This record gives sequence, C-alpha cells and structure tokens, in this order.
Amino acid sequence: MATAVPLVLLILVGSMRAMKPTLLLLSVLPYSLMERLRENFDCYQQSQLDEKQAIALTPTVRGIVATGESSVTREQIARLPALEIISVLGVGYDGIDLEAAREHNVRVTHTPGLSTEDIADFAMALLLCAARQVLTADRFIRSGGWTTGRHPMTARVFGGRIGIVGLGRIGRAVALRAQAFGMSIAYTGRTPKADVPYRWCNDVQALAASVDYLVVCASGGAGTHGMINETVLAELGPCGVLVNIARGSIVDEHALVEALRDRRILAAGLDVFCDEPRVSQALRELPNVVLTPHMASTTEATVQAMLDLAFDNLATHFSGRPVLTQVN
Repeated sequence: MATAVPLVLLILVGSMRAMKPTLLLLSVLPYSLMERLRENFDCYQQSQLDEKQAIALTPTVRGIVATGESSVTREQIARLPALEIISVLGVGYDGIDLEAAREHNVRVTHTPGLSTEDIADFAMALLLCAARQVLTADRFIRSGGWTTGRHPMTARVFGGRIGIVGLGRIGRAVALRAQAFGMSIAYTGRTPKADVPYRWCNDVQALAASVDYLVVCASGGAGTHGMINETVLAELGPCGVLVNIARGSIVDEHALVEALRDRRILAAGLDVFCDEPRVSQALRELPNVVLTPHMASTTEATVQAMLDLAFDNLATHFSGRPVLTQVN
C-alpha cells in the first residue's frame, strides 16, 4: 500500500514551486538552456502567449531572457512592475532601452568576451574570402570555367593596410591577426588608445581613405547608426574591401549596394544586416559580396559558454549575489 504524502510536505512543495521566479522568454532558445531554465524558473515563451495570457502574466514577470537581436522598449519595461533583470544571450544589447531599465532599477546582463576570438577569426575569413574572391572562384570551377581559361587575378592581403572601426576586445583581436598577415594597422573609435602602437584616425572617413580593408567592429546604437555611408565608401575606393561583423545598422545598406554595383569599392564581406534574417534581394544578387547568416560567434564551444553565462547571470541575481556582466 502506497504511503500517503503528508499534507505539510505537499504544501511545502507547492510553496517552493510558487517561489520560482517567473521568466519571459523573448526568443526560441537552445534546448539545453530551456531545460535548465525550466528546472529553476517558471518560463513563458512570449510568442506562445495570447493577449489575455500576456496581460495576466505582467504582474509576475521578474526576469526576461533576450538575445542580441531582441528589443525591449521603455513601454515593455514599464508594463512589468516586478521586473528585476534582463539577461541577454549575446554580446550586443542595443535593442534594450538601458535608460528605462536604469530608471526602473532593472539589471541588464549580457555574455561578453566569450566569442571574441571566434568573431575575430571570422572577420579575417570574410576579408580573405572577399578579397581573394573565394566564392566566385568556387563558382568558376563548378560552372566549368577553368576548362576554358584562368580565373581573374585577385587582390593581395598580406602586407595590406587594414582599418579597424572600434578597437574594443574584438577590434584588438582582429588587429592581432592582421599583424600575422604583415598588415599595417590603423583604427578609429571614441578615443585613441595609449596602450597600442597602431595609427589613430580621428574619424571613419579619414580612416577609410587611408586603408585597403575596412573592418567594422564598433558597437551598435544611435551613435554609430549609418556610420559607414556613401562618403566613407567613396573614400575606401575601388580597390577597397568592407567587412562588417558588428551590427547591420552601422552600414548604410543602400549606399553599400550602390557602391558594390558600380564597383566604387571592390568587395564586401557581411555577417550582419539591417533587417535580419531578411537580407535584401539587391545584396543577394551581387557577385562581389560574401554573405553569412550572423554566424561569427556560433562555434559549439562559444555558444555553450554563452548559454552557461546567461543562465548563471539569472541564477546569481535571484540568489541575491552581484552579477559579473551587468551593463547598466
């Protein structure tokens, strides 16, 4: 005969379940992270809530799990009176209204530093692929072109001049790799760095005019929106290559399409776009641009480390301890 469960234990278990903080998940997350979150929190997928369910949930939401592509507006934050933390799975958090989060005493955390080396590797891969025309050479062979002649010559990378827009963690990692290619290195950003030997340019236009390869590593946001515009591309010139592994919003895509189409720059390598995951037909039709689906940071090792840190930020916060990767 089964032993009856004491009433007091049932009450205790129910109380413990009720004490689980409520999380609102803004994106579909990897299964391994979802399992850990559900074990420790009451989780609700925003896309699966109807209007009534969403309204009923608003007084109880204590945490939000977002990605680098998520948007959390001032209005959303104001509607969640119990909100304490927004844990971003990713480095970028320009879709989060940090000012509103500060005003409502909401922590915002992210997962920085873990993907630096992978992103820097990928920046160089895009640079090489675009400059050396790897994709067009691949298509050249597949179409039988090699049987009738040689592929056209391409640009040399070794010993070239590279300009880095934003010399933060990723920009510095790109510079380290550029050194191995014997490249001269220049950069621009908010302020010159006293601890590097690279040449400083006080604006991106001057930087573009003095380099062969322009690699965008800057943060997104209003301060850099549309920074790589028609004028900058004109300064980069017909032998120049643009690489963007930062944020799609930093590059004026219309101006870039026109510059590539008219051969006012040689080529581009893009891992980020203005309206991800939708990439304009105009970009997709161009032969002199390499397009990848925002994958620079997505190696197995990095993604697992990011999942762990996003979870740890939540667990640490709700245990009452200070988190290490708070951004506001």
